[in-house]
Amino acid sequence: MLRLLSPALWAGPAGAATAPPPVPFRADRRLPFPARPDPGEGRMTEAAARFGYQIGAVGEEGLTDRQLYREAIADAELLHRLGYDAAWMVEHHFSDYYPQPNPLLFLSHLAAACPGLGLGTAVMVLPWYDPVRFAEDVAMLQTLAQGPLHIGMGRGTAKSEYDAFGIGMETARDRFRETWEFTRAALAGGPVTFAGQHVHWPRPTTLRPAPEGARPSFYGAIGSPESAAIMAELGLPPLCLSSFPDKLLRRILETWTARTAALGGSPAVTRPISVKCFVARTDEEARAQALEHLPRFFALQVEHYQSDHAPWGDIPGYQQFNRMFANLRQLSDPANLDGYIAQNLVGSPETVARRVREILDLGFNYLVVSNATYGVPRAVRHGTIRLFAEEVMPRVQAMRPAA
Repeated sequence: MLRLLSPALWAGPAGAATAPPPVPFRADRRLPFPARPDPGEGRMTEAAARFGYQIGAVGEEGLTDRQLYREAIADAELLHRLGYDAAWMVEHHFSDYYPQPNPLLFLSHLAAACPGLGLGTAVMVLPWYDPVRFAEDVAMLQTLAQGPLHIGMGRGTAKSEYDAFGIGMETARDRFRETWEFTRAALAGGPVTFAGQHVHWPRPTTLRPAPEGARPSFYGAIGSPESAAIMAELGLPPLCLSSFPDKLLRRILETWTARTAALGGSPAVTRPISVKCFVARTDEEARAQALEHLPRFFALQVEHYQSDHAPWGDIPGYQQFNRMFANLRQLSDPANLDGYIAQNLVGSPETVARRVREILDLGFNYLVVSNATYGVPRAVRHGTIRLFAEEVMPRVQAMRPAA
């Protein structure tokens, strides 16, 4: 699950050295839409919508962790063969809820196993990283990867993970900002120094491996219009979840676009959204799959985030998460999933294509789809991956955007 950034994320810059934000990477592989670059910015317009899939260490219950990782590799290999833009991966620690503590390490393996396949994170939790090591790791992956590289970033919401790392959640907002600003400056090339509250890098040092070629696309996880404005100020395009109502998603993009324009930036960037997806031959079959597997997904979230205990309390910047996560327990009951299913992608290729078109019409141009959750067998995952590529994408391509 994406970690959402709160409306009160920043207190403002802390004297950190900064560099202009990198131009997001524009891939050559555009399936099934033809590329239509914005000549002025080198970025892509909505007509160039792309599709990735979020892989994970998931599979039938009873598999070992080694076997679960092999399942993720098998999913990535299928994505590669079918022409998806990228395989994305989420970061989590210490539980069955995606036991994937180092996405960049795993993606470096995929860079060799699936040369040319794009790679993405949704998301890396920046407050848990030493900023210098994070920037170096991204530079290494950029050096190894042959396809587009997407780095989604967030500040994390699981108190149990923060406690395990010995990092106070009250420092998350500043750690996120400083890690991102250092990474942005370091990847720009040349010697870099940095003076922040948590990052101290006084000696001018050049990052190695030296960044070269197309730079990664970076994104900030967003859960509100307020945090959309914050990400615009940091030069980060939004990365959203489709579990929010369409009207809120539209407001988020409008807020981000307006703030970006006010700062002199261009809104013509990749705007990804993460969407749960079950595609089958009929609506009834897809719905049955969703009702079988999504309750366990939400039950694991309840356990991982300890949401029944409202752990965020008075932690600065996190109080609103008690309210945001309050319905997780309800969603672990199949009887309460109708709204969630309607908001995501569940149904026949025709039904899913219509919903994809609705999401694109909101202003997104990159969908990260996935049904890779704990307990979902390979046959179900691959059924969705194949049907989405072979039947949903062409249908979406044939549809006209809403007037």
